[in-house]
Amino acid sequence: MRDMKIKSVIGLVILLIVAGVALPSIPAARAGENNDAPVLPSPTCDDLRVPLGNEVAFHAYARGVQIYRWNGSSWVFVAPDARLFADPNYQAEIGIHYAGPTWESYSGGKVRASRVAGCPSPDPTAIDWLKLRAVETAGPGVFSSVTYIQRVNTTGGKAPTTPGSSVGEVADAPYTAEYYFYRSED
Repeated sequence: MRDMKIKSVIGLVILLIVAGVALPSIPAARAGENNDAPVLPSPTCDDLRVPLGNEVAFHAYARGVQIYRWNGSSWVFVAPDARLFADPNYQAEIGIHYAGPTWESYSGGKVRASRVAGCPSPDPTAIDWLKLRAVETAGPGVFSSVTYIQRVNTTGGKAPTTPGSSVGEVADAPYTAEYYFYRSED
């Protein structure tokens, strides 16, 4: 229990440092361009662009699993279960990602979103790239005023290709992704 509290405090300190350093350095979007936004393959992923007036507020790296359940004839998506990190080497764990879909920082802030659009990953073995719209935010920190989220640069995470052995069987598909969190410029 004590180790968990220490890890939570360390995670919170790292999140506050990253947010304090990263957020002031993010330039405002100019003429509809946001240089901090991910590069999207055009035209296949043009639907993933966020509306003008939104800018990248935070960028996280996720590693975890996509959970699927066998219904007797196909694998049905259940939920993600991933950890969020401040850097691409999966150091400095800063939060979690779970059903909803929901992203929650160790500082207590969270955002729940709904899917707006998707496009196939350039990697045919990876789950789709997505654009999601925030439907609920709570608490302090980087997720407090998120408007949109993009899931890009995915690896893995697709449903199994072989049938399940019994109805209700659960399968975890390991995946990684980058999440870009946007806020309104207003």
